[in-house]
Amino acid sequence: MKKMRLIINNNYINNYKDVFFIKKELQCILNLYAKMVSNGSWKDYSLSSCTKEVSFDVYQRASDKPVLRITKSLKPQYFNEKYFLKDKNGMVLNKSENLSSLINKTSWNKLKLIK
Repeated sequence: MKKMRLIINNNYINNYKDVFFIKKELQCILNLYAKMVSNGSWKDYSLSSCTKEVSFDVYQRASDKPVLRITKSLKPQYFNEKYFLKDKNGMVLNKSENLSSLINKTSWNKLKLIK
């Protein structure tokens, strides 16, 4: 009988961890979301993912398009393009290599939601 070897493809498991927000990132985003909901500016949110990016979408009303998107790029071209803040048209408002610095350096009170 020939010797049998078990080969496990661990690359899929290691890459799967990076497909979504990690716990610290999601905690940072949800803390901001709670603050903005208490202000009355944000009403609802959703999470979406594709092969290139994962995003936290913010809605003013549940039936509308998202007014803001906090996006994590899974395959950034440059080191400072990992996290984006986009408006509802897809225009990049802010970008950073660190999510907490992106959230902290954005002045949320001056950012007005257009109806």
